[in-house]
Parts: sequence; structure tokens; C-alpha cells
Amino acid sequence: MPASSTPPVPLTRTERLDRLPFTRKHGQLLGGAGGGWALDAMDVGLISFVMAALAKQWSLDATTVSWIGSIGFVGMALGASLGGLLADRVGRRQVFALTLLVYGVATGASALVGSVAALMVLRFLVGVGLGAELPVASTLVSEYAPRAIRGRVVVALESFWALGWILAALIGYLVIPRSPDGWRWALAVGIVPALYSVAVRFGLPESVRFLEGRGRHDEAEAAVRVYEQAAGIDPPADATAVPVEIPVETASPGELWSARYRVRTAALWLVWFFVNFSYYGAFIWLPSLLVKAGFPMVKSFEFTLWITLAQLPGYAVSAYLIERWGRRPTLATFLAGSALAALAFGQAGTEAMIITAGCALSFFNLGAWGALYAVTPEIYPTRLRGTGSGGAAGFGRIASIIAPLAVPPLQSLGGTGLLFAVFAVAFLLAAGRRCCCPRSAGSSSRSPWSPRSRWPPAEPAR
Repeated sequence: MPASSTPPVPLTRTERLDRLPFTRKHGQLLGGAGGGWALDAMDVGLISFVMAALAKQWSLDATTVSWIGSIGFVGMALGASLGGLLADRVGRRQVFALTLLVYGVATGASALVGSVAALMVLRFLVGVGLGAELPVASTLVSEYAPRAIRGRVVVALESFWALGWILAALIGYLVIPRSPDGWRWALAVGIVPALYSVAVRFGLPESVRFLEGRGRHDEAEAAVRVYEQAAGIDPPADATAVPVEIPVETASPGELWSARYRVRTAALWLVWFFVNFSYYGAFIWLPSLLVKAGFPMVKSFEFTLWITLAQLPGYAVSAYLIERWGRRPTLATFLAGSALAALAFGQAGTEAMIITAGCALSFFNLGAWGALYAVTPEIYPTRLRGTGSGGAAGFGRIASIIAPLAVPPLQSLGGTGLLFAVFAVAFLLAAGRRCCCPRSAGSSSRSPWSPRSRWPPAEPAR
């Protein structure tokens, strides 16, 4: 008699998505989420140019200018945490569209302000929307991306940040210096995200894993079949018997600090803190620092534009290496490069050195951001991804609040050299957090940062 065999277990919907090649549907999702991501970056970048213009036009002191740069990050810290929680409760797509609407309207209204106080209130609201949108977008894209190229897809999403910042630099260079109201016209462009939110609400899919977790299995099945159809793959014959991979219960933020996750959470939060501190301390103040160094505003904005262009190749190289080297070596390499570039920029004394060191800083820093966004959603199981990503981003925003405020006193104490040496130390500290994705008990001996390893590990049976 033939030996009895166990019938194969049906593929989960997550496994069906993971087996697919990259298709036009993935491209549409990446482009839709990336459009929102670029608009976020445009808004963050614009305020750095507005700060330089308002410091002259309104005769503002350095402390006031610092608060204009920092107050938005206070809102982002709140928004990042709330956005992750809401995404795990009401859905990724819904929160994504809502946040675009909030910060788009607030940015457009900022163009009409007549006082620093009014501008700061609106910048806080802008920050709430921005902070909530970023982790939600990366979580949505990572949950649809095929596992074999997930890291590369998330880095590609992060690369839209460079496009938005380049757009901000173009607006800053071409619009703000041309008239006393140039900064108002620049901020008025910020209404675009409010209009884009409509396209997001009706054009992007909801997370399959979220739908399963809410018992909406028909919708989840329909969403998976759309992507299978785009790849020319028929659904399995037993698709209606697909096992649900994630538990239905709502994740608790406190679980991030349970014995199972506390080590990786602590390490991940520190990496986010140090990277935020260095990035926003350097780039939010960059146009103003160049103006203070004696360059005309137009020339300072031109330098910033050239430096910003180097972000794109940084993302491209990071996207390639993250699947070749793995997450951790790519992240550590780009953070170390950022530290060296920051030291060089602090000592730059000629126009050529400023542009060269600045481009290197852009290249390595934004490549590190791409790797960090690829790492973050993979550290936690599905039901904790929104909460975990939002919590790490929210803690990082504390550093982005502190950094713009710290620039004036650090520069007064030791000049640009000391300022960028501090940023270099922060990059090195981030590179040293090697434990933000540890192996769990019972996992494979292969590093979980390897692109071919299964991460996060399967949840225990409940």
C-alpha cells in the first residue's frame, strides 16, 4: 500500500502576495504612496527656505527661527504615534488620506499668516499630519511588496522623499527670493496634498493583512486576486480555505516593551533618534547657515539645490545594496559615510568643498534613511507593524524637535565645525546600534537582516 501523505496546507494570502513578481499594480501602489511621500518632503524642505527668508524680512532672532523649524516636529512626534495606532485600528489607506488632507490645508493656510504665533500654530498642525502619514505609507507598501524585493521597494518609496525635497529646493531657489511675498507663494503650493488625498482615498488598496485582522475576508481575497491577475497567476483552487495568518485582537502599544520585543524596540528607537537629530539639525538649517556664512540668499539656495540633488543616487545605491548586502550592513555603511561627510562639511572653507561635502552628506544620509525605513516594519509581526513603526518614528521626532533648537547655541559655542562634529557623533552612535533586529528564540541561525531570511519570525500559536 502506498504511504499516506499529508495534504498540502493552503497558502495564506500573505504568502500568495509574497510569491508574486513586481507588477504594474505594485508600481501603481508605489507611485500613489510615493506621491504623498514626495509632498511630505516638499513641505518639510520648504520651511528651511522660509526660515531664511523670514529671518531677514521679519528681523527674527535665532531662537525664534529655531522654534519655527522645530514646532512642526512637535506635531510630527504626536502624529507619528497616533498615526500608527489609527492605522492598526481603522486601516492604512484611511489614515493615509486623512493625514494628507490635514497637513495640506494647514500648509496652504500658512501662506496667509501675519505673525509668528499664527505660523507656529499652523506648522504644528502640519506636523501632526506629516508625522502620521510617513509610517503608515511605508507599512502599506511593505505589506504588498513581494518578500524577495520588499527592502528594495520600501527604499524606492523612501526615494520619493528626495524628489519632494528637490522640488522644495527648486521652489525655494526660483520663487522665494524673487519678491517679499515669495515665501507666501511657496507655502501656498502646500494645498496640493489636500487635493491629492482624494486620489489616495479612492486609488490605493487597503492592507490585506489589516482586512483579515478585521474579519473582512471577502475584501481581502478580492484585493489579493487583483494583484494575482496583474501577474498572470491564477488563484489557488483552495483559495476560499485560506488560513488567516494574523490574530484578530488589536495590538497594544505596551506590547512593544514586552520581554519578547523590548530589546529590539529600545535599539530601534535609539537609531531613529540619532538619525533624526543629525538629519534635521543639518538640513533644516542649511540655507540659513549658508546665508549666515556670508553668501547671498539666492546663492545659498542654489548651493542647497545642488546638495539636495545628491539624495537621489544615495537612495538608488541603497536600494541596490539592501538586497545584495542585507539590511544591517547597508544601514551601518551609509551611517558611517554620513559621519565622515558631516565632519568634512564642518571644515569646508571653499564653495567647491561646501558643495562636495554637502553632496556626500546628502548621498549617505538619505541612503541611510532608505535602509532604516526598510528595516523598521520588518522588526515586528504584522499586527504590531503600524504601532511599532509609528512608535519608533514618534520617538525619533523628539530628536527632530531638539536638533533645530540646538543649532544656534552649538554654533555660537564652536562654530560650524563643532556643530557638524556633533552630527557626526550622532551618526556613529546610530551605526553602533547593532541589536535593533535580534534573533528570537527558535529562529534560524541566519541573520534576520539577510534578505533571504524569514523575518519577522512566525508568531506562536495562540
